[in-house]
Amino acid sequence: MVPGDGVDVVADSTDLEALIDAFRGARLVVDLAADPSADAPWWSVRANNIPATLNALEAAHRAGVERLVFASSNHVTGVYERDEPYASVVKGAYEGLDPAGFRRITTSDPIRPDGPYGVGKALGEAAGRMYAELHDLSVICLRIGTVNAEGRPRGARQFATLLTHQDLAQLMERSLTASPSERFGIFYGVSANTWRIWDIEDARARIAYEPRDDAEHFRT
Repeated sequence: MVPGDGVDVVADSTDLEALIDAFRGARLVVDLAADPSADAPWWSVRANNIPATLNALEAAHRAGVERLVFASSNHVTGVYERDEPYASVVKGAYEGLDPAGFRRITTSDPIRPDGPYGVGKALGEAAGRMYAELHDLSVICLRIGTVNAEGRPRGARQFATLLTHQDLAQLMERSLTASPSERFGIFYGVSANTWRIWDIEDARARIAYEPRDDAEHFRT
């Protein structure tokens, strides 16, 4: 964000001491992307995303924050989309497929980042677990799907990956207000799309996330 976007800029997230000061007195923190492009090159991820994420965690720890919600990304497991049936689903090639008949990708599956951006997010998840287990900071990581200005699919893939504004707001609220016993968690952030490729049963069970929207409603 920059001044004029309707947000007060109080610290550079690559400046740890400034971030600690900014976090003092806060119970809850949401850490969003630095360079939000899924195509961000290595130099940008190294210079922006990784320092910003690590500083957010360290600053939250030092400032006494209770919980940090980390905006991770579906790109942590993006290479699964080269495998069937996911490759066909994201292309919209549904012939011979049953949306209830294939196994959805879970947060227990091995990470398979599809680029530097995904690697940076995977590092953030790992660092979040460390802070949760060693420094008593509750960290919830959200592997967010597709969020766009329109709140509706722009192409075939997004009928599987869409996260509407309404569902995103609910997901964030559930993450911030989940039981203090939720010390660490990774959850996929996606609407209740008929053709979604990611499993959200753990988010339903652990943080009471119940998405209301289905991208199918936008088909014409």
